[in-house]
Amino acid sequence: MTNELNKRIITSVILFIVFLAILYSHSSVFGMSLLVFGFAICIEFNNILRKLVGDLYLPSAKFNSKFFVYMWLPFIYMFFIFGLLTYDIYRMEGPTFFLFIISICFFTDIGGYVVGKTIGGKRLTKISPNKTLSGSIGSFLFSVIPLIIFININNFQLKFEINTVILCLLISLVSQIGDLFISLLKRKAKIKNTGNILPGHGGLLDRTDGIIFAIPFSKLLLSFI
Repeated sequence: MTNELNKRIITSVILFIVFLAILYSHSSVFGMSLLVFGFAICIEFNNILRKLVGDLYLPSAKFNSKFFVYMWLPFIYMFFIFGLLTYDIYRMEGPTFFLFIISICFFTDIGGYVVGKTIGGKRLTKISPNKTLSGSIGSFLFSVIPLIIFININNFQLKFEINTVILCLLISLVSQIGDLFISLLKRKAKIKNTGNILPGHGGLLDRTDGIIFAIPFSKLLLSFI
């Protein structure tokens, strides 16, 4: 257990350093990194789907709708929805604001884990037996912490107001739903992790399941602030 925890901590620190280096580098580096990340996520997503529906192929004689839905829809989402909206937030709002959005998802996970483990209580859903109602409430509470931190940064656009608190809560909600959605797919596919690229963590999709849904959603919310 200790060895596994050490792996998780070391991997998390390395990932955070790499992420910051990419985030505050040139926009072309961020864009290329986004493409690589999207492709890796799609591969892991397709591996889950193959376990759910078996190997699919596209006959030359006719259009196979299952192939399109199961094999190409993740690519379409990652590159034309997640990818474009993520890059748009980064380009229009800047790296610090983008880090703020990521931090909401990050603190959502921390709140769910800390409060859920500390208080426990009623299970939130059958999809994921480790998630509790208290953990979900903790996720919402912790999601506001990034706002408290970032409003003290010079030139940060947002203030501590009711609409910005609602922004944090809604992004947290979508992040939790994304986490549950991927957990549902993994449960049905009877796998624990989507991959093994990250020591102590599993796959990229395991660590970013809420983020890939929360970021596009946050882009829509920004138009109302």
